[in-house]
Amino acid sequence: MISLQPLLCLCTTLLFAAVAVQGEEVKPQTAPKEAYPQGTPEEPFLKVLSLTKAAESLDRTAVAWVEKQKCGSCHTGWPYVYSRAVLMKEAPTDALAQVRAFFEGRITGWDEEQKVKNHSPREAVGTMTALAIHDAQTTGRLHPVTREALDRLWKLQRKDGAWSWPKCEWPPFEVDDYYGAVHAAVGVGHAPENYAQSEAAKAGVEKLRAYLKATPAPNLHHRAWLLWAAVRLEGLLSAEEKQGTIKELLALQRSDGGWSMESLGKEWKGHRGEAANPDAPSDGYGTGLIIFVLRENGVPASHEALKRGVQWLSTHQRESGRWSTRSLNGVKQHFISDTATSFAVMALKACEDG
Repeated sequence: MISLQPLLCLCTTLLFAAVAVQGEEVKPQTAPKEAYPQGTPEEPFLKVLSLTKAAESLDRTAVAWVEKQKCGSCHTGWPYVYSRAVLMKEAPTDALAQVRAFFEGRITGWDEEQKVKNHSPREAVGTMTALAIHDAQTTGRLHPVTREALDRLWKLQRKDGAWSWPKCEWPPFEVDDYYGAVHAAVGVGHAPENYAQSEAAKAGVEKLRAYLKATPAPNLHHRAWLLWAAVRLEGLLSAEEKQGTIKELLALQRSDGGWSMESLGKEWKGHRGEAANPDAPSDGYGTGLIIFVLRENGVPASHEALKRGVQWLSTHQRESGRWSTRSLNGVKQHFISDTATSFAVMALKACEDG
């Protein structure tokens, strides 16, 4: 009998299991480089920061993922859609349109594909957020398919204001319902044309806001995402709460100028027993996420902590173009490095103009 959790985890369960088996049988250097550039702690650093190489790596990985795996992903596809637009000046590409079209198809084909149970609330939240942020970054208009994704979102929302989210022990994303709710808050807040204040969104937003106010964030990672959401969705945090979170994030900066993802979720434990190490070294996701969120909240790029963080990012890009982050989920490809690269480039671009 198939258990509930693997069903909730959907295609990612099968993907991680398949990758883990492949990792035991095939040496890392024989893995297809065009699909999964290493981005591991062992990969050499680039001598000079290259946003072009970062863009090429993001394109290569995201296109390979949607073509081969045919699904959305917290760690690769969605962050790609909401980060790649910031690098179009350095590296124009058709890949972003290709990947976005894939996700639009997931929304427009939802009812048909639901017949084979190929969708979940997780995908509705993640796809909506990716499309909404990309709309805000580009046209500033709410695309019809993004509106359709938002309409779908409210139909899947629970009475308590959250969404049923996978709890697969795959930190930092698939561990609790809170992350799904705060992820949705980021997307709804970014949706152009003041969508969050529209009549279509009113009831759903109120339930979401009530859930986030009544439910304490389980860790600092989720509070960082809440800090991001609160920039555009009113009523999530008071001014004092925002400053408190900013202070805590700044306090976790390492002596080398970076931050560590694992220090943001000290209680995390991967599904294969890999526990988070609060003293783990700086990594790309922790550093990129925190710098970006702090900039979104008005911390100036001239702030000494951010200057040191940018220096860390500038000197810790890998030869593949990625920024490494160790996965707690027992996979040798460290897919969280895809997310790290997305947030690293958003952080670097956010700090360019002060």
